[in-house]
Amino acid sequence: MSLFKKIFGSKSKPHQDANLADERGKYMPQIELPIDERFTINFRKNGGKFLYCDSFTDVYNSLESILIENGWEGKEVLCFDEKLQERFDNFDLKFSKINMNASFYLATCEYLIADNGSILVDSNQIKEKKLNDLPDNFVIFATTSQLVGAIGEGLRGIKNKYKSNIPSNITTIKHFQVQEEKDFLSYGSSSKNLYLLLLEDL
Repeated sequence: MSLFKKIFGSKSKPHQDANLADERGKYMPQIELPIDERFTINFRKNGGKFLYCDSFTDVYNSLESILIENGWEGKEVLCFDEKLQERFDNFDLKFSKINMNASFYLATCEYLIADNGSILVDSNQIKEKKLNDLPDNFVIFATTSQLVGAIGEGLRGIKNKYKSNIPSNITTIKHFQVQEEKDFLSYGSSSKNLYLLLLEDL
């Protein structure tokens, strides 16, 4: 993914980018940003905390940092996914499938939606629970191959992936910080303190 390598690797030359923008002129159509860049910008705008990982070692180190930062070592974590529990069983965590008041919720997702920086989940991740019922703190593990442009692509992906057994309770998580004053656009939505562990797999 070009953006991630740009952010975490090579140094860009901003004056060249500015010259390119000047050459295009103000009436030219906007250049559409790459999907990874759109997601990153919108996800951060929504208040999400983004940790890019290029290996599982990075994933484990990032999770360790999250646990230390929040004082979650040795605490109970809500996790419905047995594969995730196995993957992270070396951590000092007490996994639960029933405690809605656990320190945080650990899960995967179906897709990452670039156009609005949201995370698409369904009953495979959240069962039949409402987002409001789950803990306020989320740690989501995803891969770069789960990035899609728009929610329609994500819904088609779910339909194609599960075919005869389409999951229920499909929803997006979009608000990743507590809003003091809710406007009518965010009314009824559930704000979560969310960390995204994003593994490069392309």
